[in-house]
Amino acid sequence: MKEDAFKILLVEDDEALSFIVKDNLTENNYDVKVASDGEMALSLFKENQFDLIVLDVMLPKIDGFQVAETIRKTNEQTPIIFLTARSMTEDKITGLTIGGDDYIPKPFSMEELLLKIKIFLKRSQSHPVNDTSAAVIKIGNFDFHFDDLSLTLNGETRSLTLKEAELIRFFAKNANKVLSRNEILEKVWGSDDYFLGRSLDVFISRLRKYFKADPSVKITNLHGIGFRFSVKKEN
Repeated sequence: MKEDAFKILLVEDDEALSFIVKDNLTENNYDVKVASDGEMALSLFKENQFDLIVLDVMLPKIDGFQVAETIRKTNEQTPIIFLTARSMTEDKITGLTIGGDDYIPKPFSMEELLLKIKIFLKRSQSHPVNDTSAAVIKIGNFDFHFDDLSLTLNGETRSLTLKEAELIRFFAKNANKVLSRNEILEKVWGSDDYFLGRSLDVFISRLRKYFKADPSVKITNLHGIGFRFSVKKEN
């Protein structure tokens, strides 16, 4: 195992599936630690630095949603991919709402999981959070720093997930334009069918809460079309 190998936390209580996933990840040069329940996952997370988390939803002791919610209280950057046997849309929405970046329904192919891991690691590494050289983008009265995954207003800074930051950056680059749902999904997630429409709404709802302190910044829902990210210029 290379010293600079990406570190992945795999949280899965199915021993057979856990073995298969870990074996495949290891063969692809990832450094993997495994937790079989929620308590063990949180313990390992506190003791180690991980580049990505693969997290089952149905876990003993503490379920995956609670694990993710706890992690997001102290860490907004590390990508979280949910594994779920549940097909209910509401469960998927819940995972995204509390800070998950993606979900893969069981049964899944290792090729799909490996591809998504590769995509998220590439995105997170290509925009390192400790790089302070990038210019701050002004959005109304907010200061948006993509490379630092942060949004600041009146000296108060909010940490963002990578996907939230990517969505804000896309909106900022296309301020005051009409953007279709398909266009947003294609540009931010790489595919216009990557997420359900309601999943995108979850992220839009989050951003609205973040920007509500500044009335000059609005995200308008254009029924049947998409959204407009409006930023009023000062007179």
